[in-house]
Amino acid sequence: MPNKTALITGVSGQDGSYLAEFLLLKGYTVHGLVRRSSTPNTSRIDHILEGQPEYKERFKLHHGDMHDTTNLASLISELQPDEIYNLAAQSHVRYSFETPLLTSDVTGLGAMALVDSVRKFSPKSKVYQASSSEMFGATPPPQNEESSFYPRSPYAAAKVFAYWSAKNYREAYGLFISNGILFNHESPRRGLTFVTRKISRAAANISKGLQSELRLGNLDAIRDWGYAPDFVVAMWLMLQQDEPGDYVVSTGVGTSVRQFLDYSFSSVNLDWNEFVVFDTRFVRPTEVDSLIGDAEKARRELGWRHTVGASELANLMTEFDLKDTTVSGGIVDSPNKVWKEWLE
Repeated sequence: MPNKTALITGVSGQDGSYLAEFLLLKGYTVHGLVRRSSTPNTSRIDHILEGQPEYKERFKLHHGDMHDTTNLASLISELQPDEIYNLAAQSHVRYSFETPLLTSDVTGLGAMALVDSVRKFSPKSKVYQASSSEMFGATPPPQNEESSFYPRSPYAAAKVFAYWSAKNYREAYGLFISNGILFNHESPRRGLTFVTRKISRAAANISKGLQSELRLGNLDAIRDWGYAPDFVVAMWLMLQQDEPGDYVVSTGVGTSVRQFLDYSFSSVNLDWNEFVVFDTRFVRPTEVDSLIGDAEKARRELGWRHTVGASELANLMTEFDLKDTTVSGGIVDSPNKVWKEWLE
């Protein structure tokens, strides 16, 4: 088992929680950066904090914020981590239109602050920068590492800035920084305001008589939806390479919002057409029609592949929500079956 130390920003998010769990299973000591809040914001990692005693010794949280560059630099300097995974962001695309400056500050400038801190205080650390398929925006699919960026939201523009900052620091200072251009990846730990979780939660609630309708925006948008536990493996694999690089991570299959509705509602024997209401509040000022990734480079160089497709993903999310109909959640899914190969 490796005796490595990792720092994860955004550890309390969907990806951060899975990655922390995966690295702990790999034998890492994991440090996570979380925002200070007057209300609990660690529901996705509480099962780790309250779980096996051996995890408690190797899983440590630090309060901080990507705005606070002094604190971020101090933490990196103190820990000298082997690996840093920058997953912190204001990641809701629709919300970024309402908070463009906040999104740019956290998602864009925060990433630059992190790599600059690495340059100054921990240049031997390997860094993973979470990039996004949203950077491609209006560029026609399939999109790969050579495709042009055409961002269509403040979030996407901030991610493009972070991507080029990471690449520039890699080339200018010889740092090990890899960009993971991840396409949409979902799970039962996805936030309730994201469309896939809104759908799975609604399907479960409507089948139980707890909800009467579901309001959505553009149903024709096509996304390449995969399973988050598959995708955190790709993050880890990028930092196990001898040289840094940029990688698209995706399933290669496009699924419309309508199809995802079909998958989720069919699993509870309902017709979504009877419950879905179009709502202009959820339409973006500039839409992204279709994102479908080509992950050939990741398959070839990293040996990575996905194990869960969109239909299975919709079913497992809906099954989870059938068990858990509370607002905050509390039932933790187990991705160990997906990780079995990588943990042996």
